[in-house]
Amino acid sequence: MALFDKIFGTRPEAPPESRLPAERQAAVNGSPSAHEAAHLLRAPTALMQLSEAEALTVVGFMRPRRYASGSTIIRQGETADTGFMVLVLDGEITVENLVASRANPATVNVLGPGSLIGEMSLVDGAARSASCTASTNVRCAVLTREALEALTAEQPATAAKLMTAVAQRLAERLRESSHKLQIYSKLVSTLQQEIDALMPTPDRRR
Repeated sequence: MALFDKIFGTRPEAPPESRLPAERQAAVNGSPSAHEAAHLLRAPTALMQLSEAEALTVVGFMRPRRYASGSTIIRQGETADTGFMVLVLDGEITVENLVASRANPATVNVLGPGSLIGEMSLVDGAARSASCTASTNVRCAVLTREALEALTAEQPATAAKLMTAVAQRLAERLRESSHKLQIYSKLVSTLQQEIDALMPTPDRRR
C-alpha cells in the first residue's frame, strides 16, 4: 500500500490536479511506483509514443485506485460516468460486449498490466462501448477528464502529445476493426457462393 500511495506521495484529500506543480513533481520524483506507472504507460499496449519524462508528468495527474475481484470498472452503455480512463498496473480485467442475439455477454479480451481502458469515452464523452470487470484484484491509475483539463492548462505540450498518442491508438483499433470486417465480408461472400452452388435457385436450374 505504501509504495502504491507513493505514485502521488501520501494520499491527499484534494485530487492531484488541484495540487501545485512543485508538489506534484515532488510526489513522483524518486518514487518507484511512479516510475513503474510511467513505464507501463509507455508500454506497447498503452501509449508508447510518450517519453519517460512525459509519462511521469501524466502520472502526476493520475489517481491510484484498487478494485476487488468481481468489481465492475466500466459498464457498457453507461453515459453518466464516462470522464476517466484506467491504466492497469497489476491484475487482470475482462472486457465484455453485450450482443443482442446472445443471452450472455461475449468476452472480447482479457487485459493485464500496461493496458488502457476507457480512453475512447474520455475523448468523446459518449456511452461506454464495453463492460470491464476486474477478474482478479486490480491495482490501477486513473486519469479523469478534470485532470486532463488541468494537464492541458499546465503542460499543453505534454497534453497534446498524450492526446495524439490516444488518437493514434484509437485509429489503430479502428483499422483493425475495419480489417476484421473485410475478412468477415469475404467469408460471408464465399459461404453464399458455396450455398448457391449446392442449392441453386430456380432461375439458375434452367
